[in-house]
Amino acid sequence: MISKWYPAIKALVLLALNVLILLSILPAQQAEAPAEQSTPVVSQYGSKGDEVLKIQQRLKAWGYFDGPITGNYGALTTEAVKKFQKAHGLTPDGVANKETLEKIGLPSGSSSSSSSHASVSDSDYHLLARIISAEARGEPYTGQVAVGAVVLNRVEHPSFPDSVAGVVYQPGAFTAITDGQINEPIAESSYRAAKEALNGSDPTGGAIYYFNPDKTSNRWIRSRPVITQIGSHLFCS
Repeated sequence: MISKWYPAIKALVLLALNVLILLSILPAQQAEAPAEQSTPVVSQYGSKGDEVLKIQQRLKAWGYFDGPITGNYGALTTEAVKKFQKAHGLTPDGVANKETLEKIGLPSGSSSSSSSHASVSDSDYHLLARIISAEARGEPYTGQVAVGAVVLNRVEHPSFPDSVAGVVYQPGAFTAITDGQINEPIAESSYRAAKEALNGSDPTGGAIYYFNPDKTSNRWIRSRPVITQIGSHLFCS
């Protein structure tokens, strides 16, 4: 009887040995496979590339960075990022993480918002809503749209930076930056106003300046030709 079943038993034993060998090899192969990166990639000391180039360009335009534009994230760039972070209520660690990039106005893996303005990212949209809220949260809704329109008019104007972040963070451009209002929670209406402005609404008729006559004594801004008044703000060319 044993000799009758011997070939079948031998085949089963060989099959079992092959399975055991395969099971012992698989864990080793899995251990050799590179682990997926779980930490988001950020620009920091030692980084190189287009994003670093843009960080340097914007920080240089705003007076935080005084080194050469190289696309290499070295000690000078790290110190410039620290200065920017400290000025905008962020942890000054010199690492251009997602929050820092949003403040700078560089999209960090975000998609583009649909609008009549080309190359407007989600971070630009949120930054526009933030400056509207900081500068005009007490104004009527039309006045909030108007402030957003002024920012976008400046982006298109040759005398101003060519990005939303560049306009918003241009030194001395908005009191909300210097008094810290830019870091306050964003009013819900400001998001709607930002979207409306991005979709082309401009209640100001092309203004690139505005001011509250009850709150400023600046002679230069008062000398600008007034286009219209919306709420407490006079909008000027």
